[in-house]
Amino acid sequence: MYSISSYGSMIGDRTRMEAYNRAMKQSVTPDSVVLDIGTGTGIFALLACQLGAKKVYAIETNPAIEVGKQAAVANGYRDKIEFIQDLSTNVKLPELADVIISDLRGVLPLFQQHIGSLADARTRLLRPGGVLIPQQDNIWVSVVEAPNWWNTINDPWDKYCYSFNMDAAKKNVNNIWGKGWVMPSQLLVQPQLWATLDYRTIENPNVGNQMIFEPSRSGTAHGLSVWFDATLIEGVGFSTAPGMPELIYGTGFFPFLEPVEIRLGDTISVNLQANLVNNSYIFRWDTQVWEQGKESQCKAQFKQSTFFAQSLSPQQLRKQAGTFVPQLNQEGKIVQLVLESMGQGKSVSEIAQMLMEQFPGAFSTPKEALTRVGQLSTVYSE
Repeated sequence: MYSISSYGSMIGDRTRMEAYNRAMKQSVTPDSVVLDIGTGTGIFALLACQLGAKKVYAIETNPAIEVGKQAAVANGYRDKIEFIQDLSTNVKLPELADVIISDLRGVLPLFQQHIGSLADARTRLLRPGGVLIPQQDNIWVSVVEAPNWWNTINDPWDKYCYSFNMDAAKKNVNNIWGKGWVMPSQLLVQPQLWATLDYRTIENPNVGNQMIFEPSRSGTAHGLSVWFDATLIEGVGFSTAPGMPELIYGTGFFPFLEPVEIRLGDTISVNLQANLVNNSYIFRWDTQVWEQGKESQCKAQFKQSTFFAQSLSPQQLRKQAGTFVPQLNQEGKIVQLVLESMGQGKSVSEIAQMLMEQFPGAFSTPKEALTRVGQLSTVYSE
């Protein structure tokens, strides 16, 4: 969950903010009803009001929405902005929006329920002919020479473990991708377009494509660099590509299991897949490098996935099996009692007293029990 400081860093990214501001200036009119999904501390909602929007609905799950409410009052927009703390997919508006604005990306646009939320909003909450900001993201991939990022990931397990074999840890960390800014000079191949996310039409959150690269120079390949070009509206956007000003999003670095020496004439095949599972993406990147393009001379072959980075004990795996018959532990019984009591109309203090009586060893003080009930009430009550 983002902190207020994190939202401040997003606002402080002037390239991002100015692009959004330009897109809104060309889209918001005095007759506009604007929907801001993921409003955070309310900056886009406030800008919409400043641009003359008739009504603004600002949706956010994060408690940071309270800052947005206070900002609306402080800037004279209390009556124009309606703040809604919920998921946009749960919200019904009294009117359709003329403009929907959002930025639900992470480092990459493939982040949690980003695509599903926009597809739902486009279908249910946007008037026919309305404007979506952003309209489209193009995601690009290149093979890169990035010893600094690869060494940062691997040196703790290769060099600083007192000669112990820590390959088990290396398997984990090399199946995780993260931020890793690179310069254009570090690219070993010409970038290729991996995916186009057109938010005006997209339905499927899953993305996959195989790319064949021919090196543009010799060097050592350490992984993949992945970035995106954003089109907010026609003619207005920004890019997180190498060589562009570094933005708040950063650039994705997907490490290889081992560095690979690349020569002119080699062929590199990359099959990159991203599949949404529950609320997170599972990424898979399968890589093959053939010497001088000869399939009989494969110099490297890696099969990697963020799934392999999950550290699950045999006991955890056993509990996820379809044949496992679960029994509530003490924490489960506490949650069950709290939820059942909430359904019976009992107050937070009454439920806390019941916890103290039925689970005397779980809470050292009444305040501790009250805090636990309050936490569950925050999540599960209306």
